[in-house]
Amino acid sequence: MSFSSAAKNELSRIIPEDRCCRIAELSAIIRMGGIVRFHGSQNVSLRIVTENAAIARKLFSLLKGLYGLNIAIMVKRNKHLKKNNSYILEITAAMGAEKVLQETGVLTRERNNGVELNYGVPAGVAQRRCCTRAYLRGAFLGGGSVSNPEKAYHLEFVTESSQHAEDLKELINGFGLNSKIVERKGSFVVYVKEGEQIVDLLNIMGAYSALLKFENTRIYKDMRNNVNRIVNCETANLTKIINASVKQIENIEYIRDTVGLGSLPPNLREIAELRLSYPDASLKELGQMLTPPLGKSGINHRFRRIEELAESIRLTRGR
Repeated sequence: MSFSSAAKNELSRIIPEDRCCRIAELSAIIRMGGIVRFHGSQNVSLRIVTENAAIARKLFSLLKGLYGLNIAIMVKRNKHLKKNNSYILEITAAMGAEKVLQETGVLTRERNNGVELNYGVPAGVAQRRCCTRAYLRGAFLGGGSVSNPEKAYHLEFVTESSQHAEDLKELINGFGLNSKIVERKGSFVVYVKEGEQIVDLLNIMGAYSALLKFENTRIYKDMRNNVNRIVNCETANLTKIINASVKQIENIEYIRDTVGLGSLPPNLREIAELRLSYPDASLKELGQMLTPPLGKSGINHRFRRIEELAESIRLTRGR
């Protein structure tokens, strides 16, 4: 099961206690995944399609609890490889589809008996903070997804309406987040990409198990990246030390084999002999072996003098 499906299954088990929150969540699911059909000027029906069985069961519970509807969940089996089954809930005009649509704010009947669809977030549905959380949860169940945190940080809501996208963005950003909108293949995508903000949004919707898994994965990835950076840095430093040591030993051995180390001043001869004895030691470690100890800059200065002497001998000997 994907991380996104697991999060949706978790959210599908949440049934709000307050009627207003249940209506808000149902409104969002309908707005994201519902199909409204008009039959003449008076009759309207509603069909909701989902590929998640847990969401279908939640819809059944919400519709039964709010309106006393016992709706048969139809299953459309997809024969194509790797395609999920579709679960269909249909409310006919006779069952009271218009009442459901009006109470959830999806549809408004005008005084002249005409009807109007609301393409944004209904004004009275998400006024309270708890209802806003419920609406975002429903929007995620109806048309949202979240990437596996092991691969990427991305949570999104896909809607067909630009107005609904703007309203969703406003609801999300009302919690101090920074969601954005992008158009993709004729749809509008409201998304969050920062790991910390995805954690906050999962918390807002009530997906606490998904939140913990996401956070644990994020912490592990951050630690792994930090370790890799440290290892890379230490590897680079070690390579630098080794290359410097090789160069120093080449100079010292050249002086030894040509004019002898005895020709060096005592302080240079001392550090030259130490380097030959401890080829893997750092400048700091070599400095601590001297009496009195000498700092890295002092040791480095002595090796530069040895290099200059070696170069001078090479020039004199034409090598």
